[in-house]
Formats: sequence, structure tokens, C-alpha cells
Amino acid sequence: MSYLKRIGPGSAFKVGALVYAIVGLIAGVFCGVIAFAAPSVHHAHMPWVSPSVGLFAVLLCPILYGIIGGIGAIISALIFNLASGWVGGLEVEIN
Repeated sequence: MSYLKRIGPGSAFKVGALVYAIVGLIAGVFCGVIAFAAPSVHHAHMPWVSPSVGLFAVLLCPILYGIIGGIGAIISALIFNLASGWVGGLEVEIN
């Protein structure tokens, strides 16, 4: 068995930012599809929903999700490193 004792905050940020940017792209595409597919509600119930909002979501969601995910990954890595120092790390099996 091997022990994972430390996670580099910089590498955690890169991985977290990329993973959450992909999730943000998927969320942005869903928001964009809803905005493009709902022309009947544009003026009646939700006047702020328009195709331009959908395009904006596809561009903005990956950026925001990526930044927030990267920051969350840094915080998680720092907490892991602190806890690992107390209990000795995470036991992993590597083949």
C-alpha cells in the first residue's frame, strides 16, 4: 500500500478548474437550449429569457464554473493536506 500525503494546490486548481469548466459548458448548453426553445415565454412570463441570454450562458457558465471549481479545489487540497498531517494520509493501492 502507498499513502497519499499531500496534494499540490496548484495542480488541484488546474484539475478542478478544467473539470468544473466542462460541467459549466454542459450547464450553459442546457441553459442555451432552454432559452432558444422557449420563444413563447419570452414576453409573457419571463421577459429576460431570450436567445442572447442562452448564448451568454454558454460563454459565461464555463468561465464562472471553472473559476469557482478551481478555488474550491485549492481549498479542498489545503484542507486535505492539513488533515493528512494529523492522520498520516490516504491509503491507496497502485498497480
